[in-house]
Amino acid sequence: MNSNIKQIRIKLDQLDNSLLKLIKKRTKLVDSILKNKKFKNQIIDQKRIKLILNNIKIKSQKQNIDIIVTRKIWSSMIRAYIDYEFRNFKKRK
Repeated sequence: MNSNIKQIRIKLDQLDNSLLKLIKKRTKLVDSILKNKKFKNQIIDQKRIKLILNNIKIKSQKQNIDIIVTRKIWSSMIRAYIDYEFRNFKKRK
């Protein structure tokens, strides 16, 4: 294998480790929000999702990042956290 590819893949692996740390922090914040939701119908907020995706599009354009890639990443992350919230929802008594 090309040594340049090896070196780039090492950098990608290091970046992935950084992303995992950020995902852990994001999950803790989602947990905090989830504790404040009393009903399952509060989990999906279409207005918030639309706002997030629009902001990501604008920020991606400003930073010259492919907007299709960032939309797919954020859409997937939003779906994953919606699933996470449903799986971890505990109604307060």
